[in-house]
Amino acid sequence: MTNGDDVTSGDAADHDVVLLKRHLAGDPDAFTEIVRRHRDQLWAVALRTTCDPEEAADALQDALISAMRHAASFRGDAKLSTWLHRIVVNACLDRLRRRASHPTTTLPDDDHAPSTIRDEFADRDVATDVHAALATLPADQRAALVLVDIEGYPVDQVAAMLDVPSGTIKSRCARGRAKLVPLLAHLHEGQQLREEPGNPARGAAVELNVEPDGAPGSTAPTDPSPPSPPSPREELR
Repeated sequence: MTNGDDVTSGDAADHDVVLLKRHLAGDPDAFTEIVRRHRDQLWAVALRTTCDPEEAADALQDALISAMRHAASFRGDAKLSTWLHRIVVNACLDRLRRRASHPTTTLPDDDHAPSTIRDEFADRDVATDVHAALATLPADQRAALVLVDIEGYPVDQVAAMLDVPSGTIKSRCARGRAKLVPLLAHLHEGQQLREEPGNPARGAAVELNVEPDGAPGSTAPTDPSPPSPPSPREELR
């Protein structure tokens, strides 16, 4: 699994720093370009952390506005993409904590989800199962698993992002994986069936594998496309 700190992304990381310097120097379009370059991956992290498209969109917007306002605080000891991931995950956790302390009841909408969401997930049973399983985890375990197992960040780096000890991240991941195994074991069984000789579906791709005694595989589930949040500059006007 790749992430913003791959050595092959050195040129992109350098360009991010150039754009950030231009933003700090007053270029009105530089931060918009940063958002364009990273929004899809940040959206995926927000959606997997919140397991709620509306919450994810709001958290992403909060995070981008915060990043723009506090761009001068970027120290350069990690790549800009890592810094943005940390802000997005913390914005998600903040919203989840607020929601937990002020629960609301959602009124039914004729037993139908929004058509755009239905269309996105209509043929994505695996993605649906993964999102449903992630949603059962406490927010802190979910965030750790998303960053370590799906985004591929090292444990120590995730610990720095979330401002907790590395041992805490390892513990959260271990507990989260243990809870996911029985919920996603059928995906592993489905892959085994497809591998049987003579099965016409042999070799067909499975988006996420779960070993009965291990952690989820490294292939991330497919996420709905991100919404188009307003430009952070527009929000500040």
